[in-house]
Amino acid sequence: MKTKRGSSMPIIMALSLLSGAGCSSYRMRSPVPEELRTIAVPVFENASGFPEIDALVTQEVLREFQREGTFKLARLDAASLKLLGKLESSDNEPINFDRNFSSRASEYRHTLTARITLVERGSGKLLIDDLPVKANTTFLARGDMLTGLQDAQPRIARDLARAITDAVLAYWPESK
Repeated sequence: MKTKRGSSMPIIMALSLLSGAGCSSYRMRSPVPEELRTIAVPVFENASGFPEIDALVTQEVLREFQREGTFKLARLDAASLKLLGKLESSDNEPINFDRNFSSRASEYRHTLTARITLVERGSGKLLIDDLPVKANTTFLARGDMLTGLQDAQPRIARDLARAITDAVLAYWPESK
């Protein structure tokens, strides 16, 4: 079957217009004002009862801000924003039990809760005030709950860092 050479041109143009229209609402720029794109993140306070998790969560929050790319990390005296965090609780809930010993848990859900405050450093204005942010992961006890908790630390720190970064970015809604 032969087609005329020029007959496919209108179809190609129509398809390119339709595909371009689908992306018309997508924005490449951030809604965060340019003058507020530097952030300092001091080490989180740890009231969770889970030793050393504060340093790990802080490190993952810094890493997540770098990965996301909206904010540039800065020293406290040079940043336009300051993110304060407090790890307030660390809970373990049994979710799976050993078949041979019904009272012995073999798998747990670990939940870590932080509270964050975002301050505009120049004016002292609170942008986010004591917002709770949670993350959870599961781990196998395998007879040693402490080892399971230690294995879960990096996962829960990464998940909490993503949730914190998302909460900070959600302060500035997308403009339409």
